[in-house]
Amino acid sequence: MKAGLFFVALCTSLALWAGPAPWYKWHSNAADYEVCAQTSPGDGWEIVKGPFQDSHCQKLGMP
Repeated sequence: MKAGLFFVALCTSLALWAGPAPWYKWHSNAADYEVCAQTSPGDGWEIVKGPFQDSHCQKLGMP
């Protein structure tokens, strides 16, 4: 019982140290279109610039 509570408390405290994910500028191979996102918008998209600190893809660097 105590070991289980310790494990839950440990996992919770480690999650508090996690930082935000970086943002990237993605370009569509099918159309001349770019978006700013943390993960790939889907098939046919490739990273053209990044990482960025903000959701507007203006501040270069890791968050």
